[in-house]
Amino acid sequence: MTSPDWLSKREGGIAPGLDPQTKLVTLQGHPLYRLFATTAKGQMTCVITQTNNGERLDGGKSYPNVDAALTGGLDELREKLGW
Repeated sequence: MTSPDWLSKREGGIAPGLDPQTKLVTLQGHPLYRLFATTAKGQMTCVITQTNNGERLDGGKSYPNVDAALTGGLDELREKLGW
């Protein structure tokens, strides 16, 4: 997964998590958000969590697979942040 332009423009990036279903969204090198793809109702969803306080930011959308869930979760985060 590569960093989208909207994230790169803000000195952000995507870092690997502890497993293939987890990615970290970094800003200026600091991991601020965690994206975690997990199963939900027979499909996948992306749990979006702020790393400093554990607050959830996801909207509960469904995706067909892990990659789509992580990509969709990144879009959900962008919308939530208003970027």
